[in-house]
Amino acid sequence: MGRMTATPARRVLLAAPRGYCAGVDRAVIAVEKALEQYGAPVYVRHEIVHNKYVVQTLEKKGAIFVEQTAEVPEGSIVMFSAHGVAPTVHAEAAERKLATIDATCPLVTKVHKEAVRYAKEDYDILLIGHEGHEEVIGTSGEAPDHITLVDGPEDVANVEVRDESKVVWLSQTTLSVDETMETVGALKQKFPNLLSPPSDDICYATQNRQIAVKKLSEEAELVIVVGSKNSSNSIRMVEVALDAGAPAAHLVDFADEIDEAWLEGVTTVGLTSGASVPDVLVDGVIEWLAERGYADVETVKTADESITFSLPKELRRDLRAEAAELSAK
Repeated sequence: MGRMTATPARRVLLAAPRGYCAGVDRAVIAVEKALEQYGAPVYVRHEIVHNKYVVQTLEKKGAIFVEQTAEVPEGSIVMFSAHGVAPTVHAEAAERKLATIDATCPLVTKVHKEAVRYAKEDYDILLIGHEGHEEVIGTSGEAPDHITLVDGPEDVANVEVRDESKVVWLSQTTLSVDETMETVGALKQKFPNLLSPPSDDICYATQNRQIAVKKLSEEAELVIVVGSKNSSNSIRMVEVALDAGAPAAHLVDFADEIDEAWLEGVTTVGLTSGASVPDVLVDGVIEWLAERGYADVETVKTADESITFSLPKELRRDLRAEAAELSAK
């Protein structure tokens, strides 16, 4: 009688933290509250967050997403996305007599304020980020005459400044920590007096999710990141997983985008999601994997997150007025 070979147990390592960060949670709730408060439509300039499912869900509730402020009818309500906008966009909205709700993530606002401050002090500002990303466009717009975009370490050779003793770096909040520090290292070699911002620009949630995916990648033969193709932090997590040693890593919006061929020979799947991804999408992947024998789910926790942000001041003001009106009746 032949010896029986035990089949290795299939399992899922589920990252914690994952999914919604405080800035995304705030932005999505802001759109929902605005729709409740004012009724549809509420216009949103650019996707409120970079997630296909979230955008489609809010569209069904009455949100209308536009690329340009000029597309919003005069006198309407427009909300600015979590990625932030340049001062020129606020001016355009005022010209069109639009009521604005600013859902910019407070951590992005912090970078905007740093850009304004260093520009006033006449520094050359080297903004590490990806060309064309909404956040980079918004930050650059705060001090266009002082900011030079540095898109990765390979871009450093092309950077020129007016005064090497007055140079500071800032960063897009959703980048890979490792790649950003590699770029900073190259910049410091070229500009030894380069000043660093007073605190890290890369957001706590981006860092925490990258640390968690590195941990998964120590054991997982396959890492699945739930997130959209235009989500910078989700794309970075796939790169971080591969750099950390995962043999394979893929980005999917929904469970039905997973290719069963990816599971060939895989006993441990690492699962996480980008900072703009609701847990319902991760639950869908867990169910999909369970149907294929990966029923054992083990949470890998690398950090606690307790940060929350209050709603945009425009909504807080109107909601307070509404509450006062109701209590007076």
